[in-house]
Amino acid sequence: MNFNKAEFFASYGTFSQIPPCENIEIAFAGRSNVGKSTLINKIFNRKSLARVSSVPGKTATINFYKIDPITIVDLPGYGYAKVAKSEKHRWAELIEGYLGAGRNLQLIFLLIDMRHAPSKDDLQMISYLIECSLPFVLVLTKADKLKKTQREQRMTCFEQEIPYFNEIHIVPFSAMTREGIEEIQSIIEEIAEQDNDEI
Repeated sequence: MNFNKAEFFASYGTFSQIPPCENIEIAFAGRSNVGKSTLINKIFNRKSLARVSSVPGKTATINFYKIDPITIVDLPGYGYAKVAKSEKHRWAELIEGYLGAGRNLQLIFLLIDMRHAPSKDDLQMISYLIECSLPFVLVLTKADKLKKTQREQRMTCFEQEIPYFNEIHIVPFSAMTREGIEEIQSIIEEIAEQDNDEI
């Protein structure tokens, strides 16, 4: 798979605008400012495929990217406090509408900041994915910000904080050191190959 060939396809502000599913889909989810856009750019070796903003809550749409045979779906960041309740409600409907639509969604990469305990919204998302039997990988972002002992401490804490943590596929990620990028690319390639095998 040539990751450089990913292209922006479309973005939608409400679930009703989203066209029917054509390809297998892989989604990226996480709270605002966790680094979804940065991760997407690193995976596809691009500086600005996904727009990176220093302002949390900037991705208020579902953004679709094509890299045959897969569609990559960037979900709006959740949990940002400084937006109107109506806007939060729209984001929630957008995310829940997409995840509950029975699309050909093969995997969700759920991003959590490795430096901190998961937020209430993070835990709600994990519980939702488990309850709905939606396959997901937990990507722990900003891994380079922690020293080795801090990292070990956080991993130990995650075992207590996140349900079924030891049964979840975990990928630490750093945009600075590129840790985790090859592993995530391999997971995407594996899903693409499975799809080709089924054709």
